[in-house]
Amino acid sequence: MKTWFWKRTFCKATLATAVACLALGAVSTAHAAACSNASLKGKYGQTISGQILPGPGMVAPQNGVAMTTFNGNGKFTQEDFVVIGGSPTSTGFAKETGTYEIKADCTGTATINYTDAAWIDLELIVVNEGSEFYTVVSVLNMGGGAVPANIGSHGVRVSNVDKRVEDLK
Repeated sequence: MKTWFWKRTFCKATLATAVACLALGAVSTAHAAACSNASLKGKYGQTISGQILPGPGMVAPQNGVAMTTFNGNGKFTQEDFVVIGGSPTSTGFAKETGTYEIKADCTGTATINYTDAAWIDLELIVVNEGSEFYTVVSVLNMGGGAVPANIGSHGVRVSNVDKRVEDLK
């Protein structure tokens, strides 16, 4: 075959590959949207686990579950049931309120406020386009002062209905 045929075929294949790469790059950029407080909106079920370290050589395992409702504007309400060292911390689900702030890079902070003046500061990340988040306790204040802790949680949106409705607006 003639050389011009191969050159023309090679040029067409190269052009097609370049166009495909540009199109795929545009699709991934479109899906890599920035995060904000609106990234967490609706109800999320959580598992909580870790340890409280109340004194030298003392370790109290902690496990719990929570249902957290984020308003998409930096506030949330939460109901949780936590067991520390094998003993429940309440007779049923305890209710708390809190605030959160999510940065464009999908990292953020949150504070849980308890009715007895205790509070917890959390560092968090938002993943899976806001369908999930992970937290780790940065400060556990039991009202009288900070208590060392190694506690984390994982939350999953209960339903994507809220997100689908928002996407339609």
